Amino acid sequence: MALDRALLLASAVELGPSLLGSLISHTTPEGTVTIRLSELEAYVGNGVDPGSHAHRGKTKRNASMFGEPGHLYAYFTYGMHVCGNIVCSPEGQPSGLLMRGGEVVEGIELARHRRTTTKTDRDLARGPGRLAVALGIQLADDGSDVFAPPFLLRAGGQSGRVLSGPRTGVSGPGGSSSYPWRFWIEGDPTVSPYKRHPRAE
Repeated sequence: MALDRALLLASAVELGPSLLGSLISHTTPEGTVTIRLSELEAYVGNGVDPGSHAHRGKTKRNASMFGEPGHLYAYFTYGMHVCGNIVCSPEGQPSGLLMRGGEVVEGIELARHRRTTTKTDRDLARGPGRLAVALGIQLADDGSDVFAPPFLLRAGGQSGRVLSGPRTGVSGPGGSSSYPWRFWIEGDPTVSPYKRHPRAE
């Protein structure tokens, strides 16, 4: 069942727990891969969140975060990995949910083909870079509507108990316990391991 875009008018911080267990699909000429989201991280801009790309306002890189909710914010990290975020909040109020981990529930052979170095299916989308590769997200997909082909965001089944804590690999105060904006399904094997940034406060 497709989600209502109006649901995403709320802040990413509010939405994170409720979107766990939802399904995101991406169809390419190679086929369709669907991932059940087990881990999400919320980010908010405009001076609210020092860990966010949009903390200091709008730039060419983060423009999608300021757009209509229900679109994709894709970006390069460490110059080598693409990460994908679901944009939330009304247009002009940047917030997004980084897709950190999930289970491939459709198109597993294609996901294995894309992630040839992964040894177990549990790890195909365990971590934001791996998830983006398994789903076939590229930097060119930045700004894509997740409610329209080739993407589709749908409600999933029961997600289980939701836990929260500091975000992974975020430096400074944004990586501290003051921002417990990482949300995950307790006991889910596809949740990525927590890694504290050495310069997190």
